[in-house]
Amino acid sequence: MHSSSIPTVVRRTTLYGILLAGALLSVGPYLLTLNAAFKRPSDLLSTDAWAPAHPATFANFADVWNQYGMSSFLLHTLLVAVVVTAGQVVFSAMAAYALARLEFPGRDWLFWAYLATMMVPQMITLVPLFLMMRDLGMVDTYAGLILPTVLGTPYGVFLVRQHFMTIPKDLEAAARIDGATTWGILVRIMLPLSRPILATLATITFINTWNNLIWPLIITNSDRTRVITVGIAALQGEHASDLPHIVLAGAAIALIPLIVVFLVFQKHIVRSIALTGLK
Repeated sequence: MHSSSIPTVVRRTTLYGILLAGALLSVGPYLLTLNAAFKRPSDLLSTDAWAPAHPATFANFADVWNQYGMSSFLLHTLLVAVVVTAGQVVFSAMAAYALARLEFPGRDWLFWAYLATMMVPQMITLVPLFLMMRDLGMVDTYAGLILPTVLGTPYGVFLVRQHFMTIPKDLEAAARIDGATTWGILVRIMLPLSRPILATLATITFINTWNNLIWPLIITNSDRTRVITVGIAALQGEHASDLPHIVLAGAAIALIPLIVVFLVFQKHIVRSIALTGLK
């Protein structure tokens, strides 16, 4: 090995070591949760957190699924997350196209005013939003869970708009010459060219909706609409001291769908980051 290549090897080894440490630090808590969920109740508190579950048991998952209503909470959460994700992708794309391509008075001012709402903390809007939902009779309903975010968010509109701005206008001009309408341009040109960024938005929205606790905790008060985050919070309050294995099993069940969603869309997410970097 040449002496000049030694510093390169050292730099790469150091870089990969730092990246590996960061990855383990990020993934570690999730791995510990999954590992602890497979431990028997007697082993959970008598062994180290990083000690492998031996022998592994699925009884914790069966108990939390059948006895504590986790199956219903999971279905409620899946319904809300899918509807909110679909709505945000559709309406954010429509608003983003209007703010990126259509010409109308006050367009830029409207965009920046809408974007400025990202500066407002969520806690400030919770009480007015709850009062609105109460007056509309949407407390403890799916509509109350879904409506506040299904029509898009400032972040979603901003993300898609910025991507639309990078698409050449010549494509739209050529389409209009061929007789395409504004709606046709959006559906047939803009959206197909924006699949990576839309997949990224869908993934972020699904994960945020799945993990949301504050709003579901405020707007729901019964098991018929309770989502999984509220269900796990209830388990922590009722059984954290005597049944920690149940709480950990519930947390593991809530974690698995997020892993699946990320694995399905990871290529699109990486591609969207690469495209953004190239622009």
